[in-house]
Amino acid sequence: MRQARTLMVQGTTSDAGKSTLVAGLARLLKRRGVQVAPFKPQNMALNSAVTVDGGEIGRAQALQAIAAGLEPHTDMNPVLLKPSSDIGAQVIIHGHPVANLSARDYHDYKPRAMAAVLESYGRLADAYEAVLVEGAGSPAEINLRDRDIANMGFAEAVDCPVIVVADIDRGGVFAHLVGTLELLSPSEQARVKGFVINRFRGDIGLLQSGLDWLEARTGRPVLGVLPYLHGLFLDAEDALADARADKGEARLRVVAPVYPRISNHTDLDALRLHPQVDFSWVGPGQAIPPADLIVLPGSKAVQADLAWLRAQGWDDAIRRHLRYGGKLVAICGGYQMLGRRLHDPLGLEGRAASVDGLGLIDAETVLEAEKQLVNVTGTLELPGRPTVQGYEIHMGVTRGPALERPSALLGEARRADGVLSEDGQILGTYVHGLFDHPDALAALLAWAGVDDAARIDLAARREADLDRLADSLETSLHLDRLADCFGPGAAASALRTSSSAGLP
Repeated sequence: MRQARTLMVQGTTSDAGKSTLVAGLARLLKRRGVQVAPFKPQNMALNSAVTVDGGEIGRAQALQAIAAGLEPHTDMNPVLLKPSSDIGAQVIIHGHPVANLSARDYHDYKPRAMAAVLESYGRLADAYEAVLVEGAGSPAEINLRDRDIANMGFAEAVDCPVIVVADIDRGGVFAHLVGTLELLSPSEQARVKGFVINRFRGDIGLLQSGLDWLEARTGRPVLGVLPYLHGLFLDAEDALADARADKGEARLRVVAPVYPRISNHTDLDALRLHPQVDFSWVGPGQAIPPADLIVLPGSKAVQADLAWLRAQGWDDAIRRHLRYGGKLVAICGGYQMLGRRLHDPLGLEGRAASVDGLGLIDAETVLEAEKQLVNVTGTLELPGRPTVQGYEIHMGVTRGPALERPSALLGEARRADGVLSEDGQILGTYVHGLFDHPDALAALLAWAGVDDAARIDLAARREADLDRLADSLETSLHLDRLADCFGPGAAASALRTSSSAGLP
């Protein structure tokens, strides 16, 4: 049984570039013949993916698995926290929910969570030549250090080296790096083998004096300065991406609300990136602009987000939109909002209650204890019966006369899913990734009003951008220094090969 070499990437802040760096390193090592697996001990995210073994993990780890040429597996993210309020979250262990806990109760639960973490890590370390571990947030959060399983607590438990990444585009990069190091214990400091500076734009010559100072001040090398990659498309977790393609041809106006507990917002990436779609997220307090298509995305707290929707005036805006012939797509939690009533008798997403839905379809939804987790393929009930591929993650069961007109038929059994209204204006579904398949996207855009939409392939774009990211790491990292961080093994040998284009 082999034991993988492990390297952990931690960050000075949330969104410093940990997920991106791990994905890029996974693709770089895969291209050099290394059997590599991604791992994140604990993730807090509302954007998740269904795994090959029938569980769910954070979206970033699914992307990293793709980068490594692997099917996403629950061992890659054994602990997933899906917030349902400011102080509570659904706790998912090895891909399946085990409890809804407050922050204080979860603190007491952490030893059990750590056992799951070490179990999953052990399996990956035995099966692969290298494991790339992503931390969470920052290791310098003093209040989170007790019973930590996400950052240095994990690194200490498995005795692995750490590199720290910081985002220079935010400013204060040297303070972030030095301050983070200073707040670690002596044994933790000893684990930090080097730094990576992310998202630099400008003349690197003007940065050199700062890099020299950082290395002299800390005694640790700068492993590389990564450039700001404009237009890079990689699945985001909770940060809403706002970068757009060239919209010179935009012919379809699409808007979507940003609920407080929005989930799986990457469902809308294909629309956001399409050159003929003018896509806008609409946040709290913002005016709801006129649109051809409104999309109601998923939600982790449907009743609470429905109340927010009403408070923001979306219910009136949607009815006005439909009166004037606009189209409406609703996915998962958004689909549940469409019906007459929404019931949560077990208090799975808050207090036990039943509330009125938007009343746009004749159906009701009941939240049940068993979570539905499945990857699906089928056809949309639109002209040409286009292929749709995606996944379901939901605890609601929707029933009612409206479901006699489904929006999709799934699997070999042709299981009915969702709703297509009699007037053809409303499409509801439980399928996340509704727009991702090129055929489904083309059919949905035609249904919404663009008959000759340009064909885009989200999966191909993702692969191309993963390769673009890996190419950037090849030229921007000191690969020999990075190899030293791994220690002897397949990863270090691959990084030191003569084909390396890394910095001298």
